[in-house]
This record gives sequence, C-alpha cells and structure tokens, in this order.
Amino acid sequence: MSTPIRHLTRNDLGQLMLTLDDGRTHIGIVPVRAYPLSAPDEGLSLMSAEGHEVLWLDRVSALPEKFRTLLEAELAVREFTPQIAALISVSSFSTPSTWTVDTDRGRTTLVLKSEDDIRRLGDGRLLIHSAQGLNFAIADRTRLGKASRLLLERFL
Repeated sequence: MSTPIRHLTRNDLGQLMLTLDDGRTHIGIVPVRAYPLSAPDEGLSLMSAEGHEVLWLDRVSALPEKFRTLLEAELAVREFTPQIAALISVSSFSTPSTWTVDTDRGRTTLVLKSEDDIRRLGDGRLLIHSAQGLNFAIADRTRLGKASRLLLERFL
C-alpha cells in the first residue's frame, strides 16, 4: 500500500515533522487514534500543532515500519495507562476518594472524583480516570484479589 507520507522524523526539539508527498511539511504533529481501546490499529489522525487534521490513516499496521515505529512510540507516551493489579486502600466509600493502588509501574495514589469516572469496557475491563488527569486500567476485575474486588464493588 502506498502512503502519502514522504518523510516522518523528529526535529532537534523532539517534535514530529511530517512531509507529505505534495511537499508540504508540518512540524509538531500529534497522532491521535480514533478507537484507542476497541480498535487501536484502525483509524489514526495526524493532527497539526494547531489541532487541525493533516492526514487520516485507515490502518496503522499498513504504514512502512520506519513510520509506524515512530508513531507508535509517540502514541505510547500519549496513551500511557498504568494497569492496576490491586487496590490497597480507599480513603472513603463516597467520592471524592483517594485510592492507593499497586500498578504495573509501582504503588501510587489516585483521586476518584465521581463513580462516573469508572468506565466499564466489557469483558471485566475498566478504565478509571483520576482527578489528576491520568487514566488507569483494570484488565479484568474478576482476576483481582478478593480484598481488591470488595473495595472496587463499593464504587460500581
């Protein structure tokens, strides 16, 4: 498959620089997945620094490896989502509530502003949006330990 991308690299400031086949160059490109949770390979928008779409890509996997690797590295930073392995404690069973959790990145605390900040994704998966602006994921709530499940059930 042919791609309208002539060149994709990082400049000295670490910004993504995109040159299209028509010769136009865009600096500060931000990749945004259309369906990051349900279909991460389908639909990728390359946005300008001003927030305008520069290029739409149907499939990330269809890109040449050199471009795909660079975009996936940028997406990994943008979509950083620690995985919760255990709930250690909660400050209160009403919100806002401060949770202490063990994640794949270590122990941390998060503030849950509202029960609405816990999103059910199906198959036991949860996405938890903290007051600090970070998302945390639970891959399968049924696989959490009993104590973690009991704490979590109070908020579901």
